[in-house]
Amino acid sequence: MYETLELERRGAATIIRLARPDALNAWNAKLGTELLHAVRTVAADDAVRAVCITGSGRAFSSGADLRDLAARNTTPEGHLDVYTPLTTVYHPILTTVRTMPKPVVAKVNGPAAGIGASLVLSCDIVAAASSAYLLLAFVNVGLVPDGGALALISARAGTARAAEMAMLGERIPASDARRWGLFNHVLPDHELDDHVCELLDRLAAGPSGSYAGTKRQINTWAYPRLEEQLEIEARLQQERVQSPDFQEGVTAFLQKRAPRFAGA
Repeated sequence: MYETLELERRGAATIIRLARPDALNAWNAKLGTELLHAVRTVAADDAVRAVCITGSGRAFSSGADLRDLAARNTTPEGHLDVYTPLTTVYHPILTTVRTMPKPVVAKVNGPAAGIGASLVLSCDIVAAASSAYLLLAFVNVGLVPDGGALALISARAGTARAAEMAMLGERIPASDARRWGLFNHVLPDHELDDHVCELLDRLAAGPSGSYAGTKRQINTWAYPRLEEQLEIEARLQQERVQSPDFQEGVTAFLQKRAPRFAGA
């Protein structure tokens, strides 16, 4: 059914697995479209009482696929159009995860960067391998965080941590992410699968209405302006992709060298 995802049923739970392992599950246009369909489908399926999102291979997701830029649409002015995919695909994925009336577990089996980190943090419970890490790499290519990253991090760990992650663009190891409140559970790599399976079984057998009410309360308290934040991000990101620093950042990434930003 999907080219970039794998869906697995486990009793009353569904596991959604990002399946571009050779690209470290980087998001291209196809993955975004298919993931939106998948999360909407499981959200609407009353037979699914718990959901897990994870990655195949050695990564959760390395974020947006910068090698996919040539296939993206452009604005009438000739600039890369990031506003449209953000507002019509990426943001609906994240808001669906946050609002579906059932618990969503992120199984972080490896690196989660950029939009991959946002997807992890949009989930209700995060269980990670000890080798996993979070990374907001946007600044490294002259962009700003998107996918609700700063709102999600601020709600879990505070604005100081959000600013540090966004402005320094450094890896946050699983142990630090757990200490900061970004991860709920950190397990030795070989114990992660069993732990998440036990957690899913417990949630799928639990009081679904209670979970749904809990999510509504958390969303009302922690994310009352999430959609407004997502719109601001999309507009700022569209401005950034028109900047010389973004062009330099992508060129440096593809050439595997350090960027030389002009401050624009």
